[in-house]
Amino acid sequence: MSKTIQIYDSTLRDGAQAQGISFSINDKLKIVQILDALGFARIEAGNPGSNPKDLEFFERVKSIRLRHARIAAFGSTRRKNIAAAEDKNVLSLLDAGTDVVCVFGKSWDFHVTEVLSAALDENLAMIYDTVKFFKERGKEVVFDAEHFYDGYKRNPEYALKTLEAAAEAGADSLALCETNGGAFPMEVYEITKTVCDKFPLPIGVHCHNDGGMAVANSVMGVQAGAASVQGVFIGFGERCGNANLSTIIPNLQLKLGYKCIPQEQMHNLTSAAYAVAELSNVQLADGEPYVGRCAFAHKGGMHIDAVVKSRASYEHIEPETVGNERRVLTSEVSGRSTILKKIQDFDPDITKDSKTAEAVLQTLKSMEHKGYQFEAAEASFELLIRKQLGLYKPSFELLNLKIIGEQPYAQGQSVSAMIKVIVDGKTEMTAAEGDGPVNALDKALRKALEVFYPELSSVHLTDYKVRVLDSRYATASAVRVLIESSDGEESWGTIGVSPDIIEASWLALADSIEYKLNKSTRP
Repeated sequence: MSKTIQIYDSTLRDGAQAQGISFSINDKLKIVQILDALGFARIEAGNPGSNPKDLEFFERVKSIRLRHARIAAFGSTRRKNIAAAEDKNVLSLLDAGTDVVCVFGKSWDFHVTEVLSAALDENLAMIYDTVKFFKERGKEVVFDAEHFYDGYKRNPEYALKTLEAAAEAGADSLALCETNGGAFPMEVYEITKTVCDKFPLPIGVHCHNDGGMAVANSVMGVQAGAASVQGVFIGFGERCGNANLSTIIPNLQLKLGYKCIPQEQMHNLTSAAYAVAELSNVQLADGEPYVGRCAFAHKGGMHIDAVVKSRASYEHIEPETVGNERRVLTSEVSGRSTILKKIQDFDPDITKDSKTAEAVLQTLKSMEHKGYQFEAAEASFELLIRKQLGLYKPSFELLNLKIIGEQPYAQGQSVSAMIKVIVDGKTEMTAAEGDGPVNALDKALRKALEVFYPELSSVHLTDYKVRVLDSRYATASAVRVLIESSDGEESWGTIGVSPDIIEASWLALADSIEYKLNKSTRP
């Protein structure tokens, strides 16, 4: 029987300390439901002592019926020279009304004497008194030993005494915190094993990523005997972030045989990662292991050919296992077999040696020579194939376009776009103001076309990137514009290249609209 590892998520507390992260109460409630559905055991939801608005969250979360997770409130030990029952931060944890309380205390003697300015024995009393206070009130208590690994390396005897104080007071589990994020995996393994061998209580690990090893350190902690892993679901947090649970969970469960979440929830890992990223207002990195958009993306021709023959040749798991998908990126190095696979989505009778496949490959190479790259613009590449196969019918034709800007730049919508298009012999001319030329152009184009295609009302730009292709030509350099669009159900990328940034933007924008309008005829 595989060993169960308790997944303890701190997205809403430790993750909230990341630069640019600011959760609303509704955001936090939605994230709780996502993590609970995945099967997480504990969700650390905030520090009511440092953030009074969290008390409203703790009150509202009580109305949510959770299937797997228990909510934890987080706070420090009592202050020095004061009783736990008189410490307002301790009492705020009680007011949160959670079944689980996570109490953090100092385990590095340097922090005790130099940061807290407390005596070493007083710190032990602070830990003991606070844990005992909550145990006497029926709480499950997790003791977070802050800076434990650094403290152990410098004064192992005292670091262990802090754990003993918490254990003697009745703590249900002990979490060893690698707070500075600079330890190496073997250090974490050896120290964690020492603690696991010494204490009969469940031991957890809490790692930060300042040395880029938070995931590896967490895995080594488990292999040393830890029964719980603390982290943030998609890894953000203060400084360089926290241990990334979206990577740790499949590593432990799929590779090492531990049980972290219900197996039937593993295929929801990717969609949950994107949902949490959206609620956190961050962009999930394309290269994120397991759940990233490029985690199972292949570009090199030899690699792609090998994957077609045997998926295991360049993939360590089946992407569907974690709810992700294989992506074959289109570029001049992809090889004819890759191009053929794309073409056969439209016409399965076309062979590798056909003139059509050769024509598409040559067109692709010619366009990439001009600066086009289709890895992030698969919608534009689909339109290219349609044109080569004679399956493309333009949905509109541009007759005239004019951009008018104001200088000096005024606040608000200070650029106007006028556009005239023709659809099935009917012309439409309209104008729109925008915050910059591309925004104005986007508004004017959709305003004109929605007369003919009401479905475009759901389309909006989600990302816009500009890259100068050769800075040697200064202001005459060609630029590559990448646009990402969405209709609420699907996202797609398009591209335009030109020495004129407006023209490059127009090419990408026009492709985006054409892709949407051709959507109903795709195979």
